[in-house]
Amino acid sequence: MDMKKNKSKLNTSYLFILPYALMFLTFVVILIAISMLLSLTYFDTINFPQFIGFRNYVNLFTQDSEFMQYALPITIKYALLVGPGGYILSFFLAWCLAQLTKRLRTVLAIIIYSPALTSGALMAVGWRVLFSGDNRGYLNYLLLNMGLINEPLQFLQNVNIVFGIMVFVGLWSSMGIGFLAMLSGILNINREMYEAAYIDGMKNRFQEIIYITIPSMKPQMLFGAVMAIVGTFNASGIASAITGAYPPPQYAGWLIVDHMNDYAFTKLEMGYASALSIILLLFCLVFNRLSYRVFGSEERD
Repeated sequence: MDMKKNKSKLNTSYLFILPYALMFLTFVVILIAISMLLSLTYFDTINFPQFIGFRNYVNLFTQDSEFMQYALPITIKYALLVGPGGYILSFFLAWCLAQLTKRLRTVLAIIIYSPALTSGALMAVGWRVLFSGDNRGYLNYLLLNMGLINEPLQFLQNVNIVFGIMVFVGLWSSMGIGFLAMLSGILNINREMYEAAYIDGMKNRFQEIIYITIPSMKPQMLFGAVMAIVGTFNASGIASAITGAYPPPQYAGWLIVDHMNDYAFTKLEMGYASALSIILLLFCLVFNRLSYRVFGSEERD
């Protein structure tokens, strides 16, 4: 009787999982499989794909100078700066908000989260006006009036400055769903644990964060890490939106997704673009694995 009851519960569980499983299979697994197959072909979106083996991957690492000189190193640099930076900033802001009253916390959480909802076009217009290279640009206007510069600076034409602006914009808009997950995790920690820790000798807030807060919200920390990794590696069009040029000057801020979109929708080489997408997927998997090593539960292994 117990076996039938357990089997019925198991079947019910599968029914609840089924809609998500079908969606995941249709829009993730099948599409990844198709992309893997296309990456082994030459496909111009008009003629039937021609099988060429691993030639796309060989060309990617041996002949594609734009990928090796710009897209790959800039993407890795951007991910290493914005990913951990946005992740730490998300946790810090979530912890600060958790110390406030509920009403004030709700208002500030909405304000901090709102940049993640801002459309790319609106974001580009705002930042382009701020860093405009003439005396009408807000930053140039401010610096000129303060007497710090004698002529407008070309912020959006300098390679190093464009990348710095791109990192700043990435951090500004990185307070997404991972930030909300961390805030939720902190708020759901049992307050009695802190009281007991202070009785046992805990002395300050730093120890509170290290020994109680972070260990108590590992699932939320893992979720935030995964979202940060996916968000940074899938970022695209930021430099082009800010500078108004495609590609941006001297390929400043040229990311892997930009390179992939260029081959897919401008040059119409879908096979090569698919190879780029597979390489990007491998990057995400490697860094996600590292996140699981740090924040994954021990029971999982």
